[in-house]
Amino acid sequence: IHNGDRPYECGECGKGFSQSSDLIIHHRSHTGERPHECPSCGRRFQTSSDLIKHQRIHTEERPFCCSKYGKRFLKSFNLLVDDQIHTEERPFHCPDCGKGFKHNSYLVTHWRI
Repeated sequence: IHNGDRPYECGECGKGFSQSSDLIIHHRSHTGERPHECPSCGRRFQTSSDLIKHQRIHTEERPFCCSKYGKRFLKSFNLLVDDQIHTEERPFHCPDCGKGFKHNSYLVTHWRI
C-alpha cells in the first residue's frame, strides 16, 4: 500500500489508486451515486464514513474531547484548533520575517499587510 503503486485506474479521468475500494468510492464522484442514506433525514452520502459523521448531528454525539477543559467537539479538526488555543504552538511562519501564527488564515492576512 505504501510503495507508491496505484494499479487501480479510473476509466473516466485516469486517476490512479492503491486500493480498489478507493477507486470504487472515487467512481461515485463521476456517477453521482450516494448509496448511504441517513435514516433520520434522508440525506445521502458517497461513503459510510461520511454518513456516520453526519449522523452525529442527529445524535449530538461529540466524540472529540479537550483534555484541558473537557469541551467536546463534533469533528476532530475542531479539537485540533482548540488544542492550538491552549498551547503557544504557531506552526505557520512568514518566510519573510519569521513571525509565527496559530492559523494559516492569520498568516495570509499578515502577508497582505
